[in-house]
Amino acid sequence: MRSCLMMVLAMSVAVFGAPGVVRAQDVTTKSPPYDIVVYGGTSGGIIAAVQAAKMKKSVVLIEPSKHLGGLTSGGLGATDIGNKSAIGGLSRGFYRAVAEHYAKDDAWKWEKREAYRSNRQSGETEMWTFEPHVAEAIYRDMLKAAKVPVVTGRLDLKNGVAKAGERIVSIRLESGLTFIGSMFIDATYEGDLLAKAGVDYHVGREANAKYGETLNGVQAKNATHHQFIKAVDPFVKPGDPTSGLLPLIQKDGPGEDGAEDRRVQTYNLRLCTTDVPENRRAWPKPPDYDEKRWELLFRSCEAGDTRIPWNPIFMPNRKTDTNNNFAISTDFLAANYDYPDGDYATRERIYKEHISYTSGLLWSLANHPRVPESVRSHFQRLGLAKDEFTDNDNWPHQLYVREARRMISDYVMTQHNCQGRVVAEDSVGLAAYTMDSHNTQRYAKDGRVWNEGDVQVGGFSPYAISYRSIVPKKSQCSNLLVPVCLAATHISYGSIRMEPVFMVLGQSAATAAVMAIDANSSVQDVPYAKLRERLLADEQTLDWTGPKRTPGIDAAKLPGLVIDNTDAKLTGDWTHSASTSGFVGADYLHDNNAAKGNCRAEFTFKIPKPGKYDVRVAYTVNPNRATNVPITITFADGEKTVKLDQKKETKDGFRSLGAFLFDPSQPAKVVISNAGTDGYVIVDAVQLVEEK
Repeated sequence: MRSCLMMVLAMSVAVFGAPGVVRAQDVTTKSPPYDIVVYGGTSGGIIAAVQAAKMKKSVVLIEPSKHLGGLTSGGLGATDIGNKSAIGGLSRGFYRAVAEHYAKDDAWKWEKREAYRSNRQSGETEMWTFEPHVAEAIYRDMLKAAKVPVVTGRLDLKNGVAKAGERIVSIRLESGLTFIGSMFIDATYEGDLLAKAGVDYHVGREANAKYGETLNGVQAKNATHHQFIKAVDPFVKPGDPTSGLLPLIQKDGPGEDGAEDRRVQTYNLRLCTTDVPENRRAWPKPPDYDEKRWELLFRSCEAGDTRIPWNPIFMPNRKTDTNNNFAISTDFLAANYDYPDGDYATRERIYKEHISYTSGLLWSLANHPRVPESVRSHFQRLGLAKDEFTDNDNWPHQLYVREARRMISDYVMTQHNCQGRVVAEDSVGLAAYTMDSHNTQRYAKDGRVWNEGDVQVGGFSPYAISYRSIVPKKSQCSNLLVPVCLAATHISYGSIRMEPVFMVLGQSAATAAVMAIDANSSVQDVPYAKLRERLLADEQTLDWTGPKRTPGIDAAKLPGLVIDNTDAKLTGDWTHSASTSGFVGADYLHDNNAAKGNCRAEFTFKIPKPGKYDVRVAYTVNPNRATNVPITITFADGEKTVKLDQKKETKDGFRSLGAFLFDPSQPAKVVISNAGTDGYVIVDAVQLVEEK
């Protein structure tokens, strides 16, 4: 058995396959049997394997690549949490190990410990920022301490899953090596194991109507962040639609707001850069560089957008975790649609295209004369860190797969869970981050360029993730757990998809797998009360006992005609917020007390019958609000503009602007503007109540 295990540990494969499932009787080449087989050495998979070993079960961890840790070791060192108190168990232990590493003097090569500052630190024993190689080293130490064997190899996508009824018997790698297990955990970002096991899944955005959400599907009206702030001509020959569209613009329009589509939020590379000259590489010009590809970027600069288009957050040793920011940045829009269901060749092509895109973008920003000097000088100050990703030309080895497949189980997490309107009673961990979807496409409309898909709505308390959302339907697979590609809608997954949460769910998944083995039962039949007892004993955080934010008012339950801000026609850079309670729906908007005169929100009503209607406007009160918000009402007799003091208290969240005569044959609009205002302008909902 030992010689076979050594062969397993040495195995590394590189053959491409195609979809399919084999029968149990077809299995030939076999490894030692394991209690639990974990496929995917992401943060969640590593913690799952460690937990299984802690619970005295035999376990093997299989990672398709040669690196462990997924995004946590792949550049995402600025931990996104939402609320640190929501993180417990082995997940919190990882961040404690980070702090222990940086407590050592020899951990600081490029700066002194006392010189490092991060707004993610607030006196905890844990540390939430780190260099990529440090994260991978900690994970390897955790696996070594737990005596978990690690195998490098990819699932055979053609004949990779053997089932007997609803149970997985074994999985096979491209090498032909087969791993037999009692329980299986799919901890990959892509969900290959769940898909090849015949488990239902979804790719793309669901329609809002499917689960009664408001922030799912196509999001053109709400996409006000990471947007073009200047009008940029989209055509190869300016002003001439017949000349075709510039590169990086999709030919099709955005689609209907709230409608389903197959688009997934964009991917990028979480770059590790530095401003230390001795450790900094100048941006390499890619061999396939084509100046024409970046015409859109140059035109945006020349139109007056001189913002620095990325977001570098400093990690220890003068390195960064760098993410996307603004209209044209490291997010490679529309390049990832084929990734979730793609074979290995397709995914490798997409990964390489992201390196080419990112390299060309950053070389242009640092060197091209059509980029403003202020921007060029910034990008010349930073460059790839020479001592990170040393086996990959200093580029991250992990593509930031923000979402791919998402399982469909008996319990699907939705926007309603995030915002506290629905509470899962079988919690296996908490999520706390903003519902965060990056843009999905770039299109041309009205002679200019737009981005679509960005949604950033938070302001809610940490919330429970259902155990049923990490296990498939029993009829489809009874011995599989899925802590990463769990059952969640596109918009709720945008909140859940954080690395600390994946670790929490990985630990819970492994615990449930062990309990299913001990009881000789399916994972669906694990008694939740017993599972909960063990998770709490292992210091998992399952319930939020801190301050709770009140869910938004349900617009459907209000009298009269109500339009929420999610259905308004927006102009300008509005910011979504839920920080002050008492709003309608998912959130409200504010103008950041900036860009005065450039922000408008238009509410257009369909009047059922002629009559006088009380026009009421919702807003949340705060001392920083504007006292002179101009609101224009278009009604049957004409148009009237009134000024609203948003510092004044409301009645049930609304203030009346007066009664107006409306007729179905005449326009009926309410427009809120920030022109000439003296504080923050709030846009929430507008209500028309017929006078009796």
